[in-house]
Amino acid sequence: MVCIIKLAEQIADYILNHSNLPNDKIPYWDFNAPKIPDELRDVSAATIISSALLELDSYSANDYKTPATEMLISLSSEKYQTGGEENILIPGHSVGSIPHRAEIDVPIVYADYYYVEALLRLRSCLNFIFQNDYDVFFV
Repeated sequence: MVCIIKLAEQIADYILNHSNLPNDKIPYWDFNAPKIPDELRDVSAATIISSALLELDSYSANDYKTPATEMLISLSSEKYQTGGEENILIPGHSVGSIPHRAEIDVPIVYADYYYVEALLRLRSCLNFIFQNDYDVFFV
């Protein structure tokens, strides 16, 4: 188990310290894409990464909750949401495969899954104060 956690930490640190990771922590569709910073961002990658970082945070002495939360804040902004009542998918602007011209700058269902999973993981990490039976506040 220790070896797996160490490997996960190395992968997480590689992603979080990569010189091409933007300040809002939503990665480009490829860390080595040729036209950075004018490349598309990949929201699906960010949802998967944020969920994984929150899981890793529960096993590691390192702080992965902070960068995961920063990603989720960015993902929750208007810039990355689909918007509109007709859209049932939450985050938009995912990239499946630019080289294959598939799923480019669109909402992708697995991005929704990992977005919700990450939000639930974050909620379980935080302390709650119940004001009454209906109001929940994050500390």
